[in-house]
This record gives sequence, structure tokens and C-alpha cells, in this order.
Amino acid sequence: MSGHEFDMVVRGGTLASAAEVFEADIGIRGGTIAAIGRDLPRGAEEVSAKGMIVTPGGLDPHCHLEELGQDGSVHEESFSSGSAAALAGGTTSFICFLPQWKGHTLAASAPGYETRAAQSRADYSFHQIITDPTPEVMQREVPALVARGIRSLKVFLTYDPLRLTDAEFIEVLATARRLGAFVTVHCENYDAIGWRIAALLKAGLTDPISHAWARPPVVEREATHRAVALAELVDQPIQVFHVSCEEAAAEIARGRARGLKVWGETCPQYLTLSHDDLARPGFEGAKAVCSPALREKAENERVWRRVQDGTLDVVSSDHCGFSFATAKRAPGGGYGQGGASARPDGTPAFNAIPNGAPGIETRLPVLFSEGVSKGRIDLPTFVRLSSANAAKLFGLAGRKGSLMPGADADLVLWDPDAERTIRNADLHHAIDYTPWEGLAVKGWPMVTIRRGEIAVRDGQVLAQPGSGRFLARGPYALATPTGRVPDGFDAAGVL
Repeated sequence: MSGHEFDMVVRGGTLASAAEVFEADIGIRGGTIAAIGRDLPRGAEEVSAKGMIVTPGGLDPHCHLEELGQDGSVHEESFSSGSAAALAGGTTSFICFLPQWKGHTLAASAPGYETRAAQSRADYSFHQIITDPTPEVMQREVPALVARGIRSLKVFLTYDPLRLTDAEFIEVLATARRLGAFVTVHCENYDAIGWRIAALLKAGLTDPISHAWARPPVVEREATHRAVALAELVDQPIQVFHVSCEEAAAEIARGRARGLKVWGETCPQYLTLSHDDLARPGFEGAKAVCSPALREKAENERVWRRVQDGTLDVVSSDHCGFSFATAKRAPGGGYGQGGASARPDGTPAFNAIPNGAPGIETRLPVLFSEGVSKGRIDLPTFVRLSSANAAKLFGLAGRKGSLMPGADADLVLWDPDAERTIRNADLHHAIDYTPWEGLAVKGWPMVTIRRGEIAVRDGQVLAQPGSGRFLARGPYALATPTGRVPDGFDAAGVL
């Protein structure tokens, strides 16, 4: 950049940080933000942001890409395609999942997965799923994992073959506390769901809408209450993933009111979709089968209120793509419960439809349109929901989700007046549908900059496979315990 103070200057935009909105230029040097101010000197590359809103690049802390199945299968969404979609939607970094299968060590459960991840175009990190917390795994493998920068563990309270018993969950919480790791939880009551599934199948109710009837809000509420209570017992910070309803959010709010370190995330599907989508004619409702299940339409606004009051302070995609023409029609091809039942037409019964929906590219446009453009949230709240809060929760604050000197130069230039209709044909993921097909949105990411390089411009992905970087995460404040345990007896410090 001979003769230039900056490699790039993003000039004349309205900058939106997690705290404020202001007019300024951004000077970038060596992939990081070097200066923020007005009338900065010219850069080697100039990017006009006139008339645009400039936010930090999105951080999606919950997505499933190229995930390995217990049977050796691989999710069809590759790191190359999924990260292209992420960047096109304004997300410059994400956290996905290393699997563990019961009866297997961590190393034996995910052979080659980190090599696959190295093909990402966006920056990335991992959560480690724990399904079998044996002494070998918890005393040897997890400490080694944390030491190399993977500091979050994911547990399921439902799903075959992923779920943990309460005793196993406590062991994970205690190990995480000793290591300074964070724990994320999928909260639904396994036995209650199984009981409802058996009754629905006996009654001949097999359509996709029965997926929601098998998992009503009470099963999410009960498991959320239990997860918060056990985390309080151990004094371990947790985040409850993909909260779908007011009942579960209220349990998180009660825990926070008691001073617990418990957080909640939600997803665009719980802010916009509903039973109406599951009840589409024929097998179309399978496109909306995800867990926790979609709720009655009125629940959308109740979840929005919990976003607005800060109870749910992260919006992730939970991108988990299964193409409708193939994988959604393969009984038992994804997380499910109750066996591979089929309907008379040969399509899977509700309990055997692979759970999950694609959304890594549409996450931020839907949140911007439904949130900012419709006046539900302001721009700083959008930034907190889309990147800044997740960066704090997962040990990436200062690098990601920030507009400040020293942070990675991950930026998104939004045209707040651009109107688009979401069409799967225009998206970059590998999946053959989007549950938001036909949704009109206002506000669109026109340019995505990842570490000072233009990764996407006007819908064209320029970042190459393998140009993303692994994000190692060190110790950080939000993962530390409160120092309060019941009766003052610290069982985790003894056992």
C-alpha cells in the first residue's frame, strides 16, 4: 500500500455499533480496523458507503455445516457452500459443531471434520457436542480441546442418540466449570415428547403439523427450568439455544433475576414462522419441521417482546439444511425420535422427518427487515443481536462484533431502502428450498467485507474456499462462575 496510510477506507457511511449510530469513515490496515473518523486520508482501495448503514459483520453462533453422521453420512451443506451463503447474508464468522457419538471418543466421532472446515470462506469456530461424558472424554479429551481454543460444550436434553441424563448433564456442567468453558443446551423433555408421539401415532395423526403437537411449549419450558436449576446447582454459566416461546423465555428471565449467568438465544423462524407453515398442504409442512417446534402465530410477537426486553439477546440461524426433494423424505435421516414411521403415501411420519431448516443466508436480512425496518428494534439492538452479544458470550469480544480500532475489519454495508423478495433461486446454500420463500424484506446487505477484503459485492461471492480462519478462544469473563453455590457447598470443586 505504498503511499497510503490505509489498505482500504470505507467512506461516508452511517456506522451502527452495539451502542450508538454515527457518521464516519473506517480506515483498515492489515485486516483490522485502524481508525474511525471523518475525512480520513485516502486508502489504497476506496469503498463508498454513502447512503448505507455500516454494521459489524454478523457472527452466527449456531449452525450445522457438513456435519458427520454416526453412520458415516455427511450433511449436504458443505463448508464452501454454507460459508458462501453466510457471507452473502452479511455473516462473516460462525460457530458450528463437532459431533460425539455414544460409545465413541471425541476423536473417533469426527475424523477429518476440522480439515473439512478449513474450506470455509468465513471465519469459524466450534462447539463440542457431548453425548457420552465418560471419564476418558471429560478428564482427558475435553481439557485438551479447551486448551486449543474450543471453549464451548453443547448438550441435548432430547433426541436419540444425543440426549444426556440429568446426571450426565451435571457432569458436563461441572467439567466446564473447572475448565472455564461455556455450556449451551437444547432444552426439551425427552420422555414427555416420546409419550406424546406414541399417542399421536396411535391416533393416526402423522402429518407434519403433529410435530408441533408432539412438542408443545410445556416440554420446552420444563426442560429449560431444569437446565437453569442444574446450572445454578453447579454454578456454571449456560446459554439456552433456540428459545421458541414465552414459557421457556420466562424461565430464563427468572434465572437472570436471581443473578444467574444464564442467557437465551432465538432464531428468525421463531420470530416469523408458525403452525401455519407446518400445516401446508401435502408434505410441504416438512420444510418447517425443526426443534423446538414452531408455535401458534401469536407466539411470534411474544418472542419478539423477549428479544426487546433483553431476555433473548442473540439471534442465530440454527442452519441445519436437509433438501426437501431428498433428505426431508428419508425417514430417520436426521435428528428424530420414535422410529422411522411412514405415512400411506410413503413420506415420513412427523416423528421421522429430519429436523432442521436452512437459514444462514437469510438470518440477517429477515432480522433487519422484521426488526429494524418495521420498528421493533433499533440499529444498536440489531448489532447486539446479530454479532456483538454472541462475541461476548463465546470469547470473541474485541475481535468480532465490534466497530473499534484493533477489531477484525468485518463489515456489512446495508442499503436500508432496498426491497427484495426472498427466493431460493437467488440464495447460495446447497439446499433446495427456503422456508422464507416469497417473503418481502426491506434492507439488504450490498457489500460484505471480511478482514479487510471484499468477500461479497452485489450478491457475487468473491471470497475463495479456504480463505476463512479458525477462531481459537481463550479464557473470558462471561464464562466464569458467579462464586455462589447452594448452602455454600461447592460440590464441583470437590468431585
